[in-house]
Amino acid sequence: MSSTLTEQHQAIVEEVLEVFPEKARKERRKHIMSSDQEMESVGKCIISNRKSQPGVMTVRGCAYAGSKGVVFGPIKDMAHISHGPVGCGQYSRAGRRNYYTGMSGIDSFGTVNFTTDFQERDIVFGGDKKLDKVIDEIEMLFPLTKGISIQSECPVGLIGDNIEAVANASRKKIGKPVIPVRCEGFRGVSQSLGHHIANDVIRDWILDNRKDQPFETTPYDIAIIGDYNIGGDAWSSRILLEEIGLRVVAQWSGDGTLTEMENTPRVKLNLVHCYRSMNYIARHMEEQNNIPWMEYNFFGPTKIAESLRKIAAQFDETIQQKAEEVIARHQAEADAIIAKYRPRMEGRKVLLYIGGLRSRHVIGAYEDLGMEIIGAGFEFAHNDDYDRTLPDLKTGTLLFDDASSYELEEFVKALKPDLVGSGIKEKYIFQKMGVPFRQMHSWDYSGPYHGYDGFAIFARDMDMTLNNPSWSALTAPWLKTA
Repeated sequence: MSSTLTEQHQAIVEEVLEVFPEKARKERRKHIMSSDQEMESVGKCIISNRKSQPGVMTVRGCAYAGSKGVVFGPIKDMAHISHGPVGCGQYSRAGRRNYYTGMSGIDSFGTVNFTTDFQERDIVFGGDKKLDKVIDEIEMLFPLTKGISIQSECPVGLIGDNIEAVANASRKKIGKPVIPVRCEGFRGVSQSLGHHIANDVIRDWILDNRKDQPFETTPYDIAIIGDYNIGGDAWSSRILLEEIGLRVVAQWSGDGTLTEMENTPRVKLNLVHCYRSMNYIARHMEEQNNIPWMEYNFFGPTKIAESLRKIAAQFDETIQQKAEEVIARHQAEADAIIAKYRPRMEGRKVLLYIGGLRSRHVIGAYEDLGMEIIGAGFEFAHNDDYDRTLPDLKTGTLLFDDASSYELEEFVKALKPDLVGSGIKEKYIFQKMGVPFRQMHSWDYSGPYHGYDGFAIFARDMDMTLNNPSWSALTAPWLKTA
């Protein structure tokens, strides 16, 4: 059966790619495969982290998006200056629903758009002086900022603004960290390089800031890294970790602070949620500070229990026993959710196309509800992301990288999934086609989805989407006759 499925999917791929010119078709074929549970690695079967084909529409983000929109933006007590034209900063402001505590504009600044607002004269004469003035104005108007980051947009890299010199001068002037980030959008092939650049900046400009200051530690200190608190996800994760007896010293960058980041090198274990965006800094701390790290997954009760036991195994029997107690205490709640929703979603098919992580992490939550993943893709993953995804996929599942809008639509038409989970760029196309859709980048204005409480919301949202009778009443506008 699985070999038949693989052959069917391969035929679908060939039919979809037939529209491309021969050169593009040959290149795109390298980015698509059918999974095999016996494979330990995708090897050369799938190519990732490559430049998108010219003329082939991609839904990827840029390096600026990876640094400003993902890694730095949610750090709430810093002012993040978008150095360049106003549009990039406005587009990246508060779009991912990174929840935080505090008062916006007073002691929390993640939803404020700080920009140097480049005009034509700034392109010609440079923006260094303007950047210096903006930093002075931020210090005057928002004195409770703990630091400032300078997030470079494309024109800055093209005209050669010396943001490092401005940062060094401003740091001495205002007495706070001013951190330059060379994350111009054109760098690299996707927002993934922006993650890496931001990680390197954190390594060079932040992590050692408190190394000579006293800090009271415990044997159970941990850091949550790469959880952006979308819809409150990090809070749900933190509740569970504290329930099993661990002390969360740092949580970044969702609802994170500069001080927490600076204290992270003192923890005993780094827990990485978004592997693609933060594995670089976790590896650095492992090498530099001897802090072990591990990836975890709190989507759905199966993966929650698996991750809690894996985390607890890094500590003593006290933590391990508490982990079992927490799992047992929440099991009845999880069973009740599954009993309520699984009969309504059993056997329904899902196609996922999400960033560089969630197409892997949410598989277990869907399967807890009896649903089947028939296709999974990533926008900016690397090959090790696909390797980590393979064990969670059934043989014959379609696996694809950096799919164009055309490819994605054709896959949906051919595979006929009952539900599509992807991003905002795809949402309205599939809804107009009458295909149930969930926006899985920021939970479609819902959430949290992490933890046991989050699983209840996840199950409700999937049921509400799948079993809404309106889908059958829809006809795509381009299929309507006069």
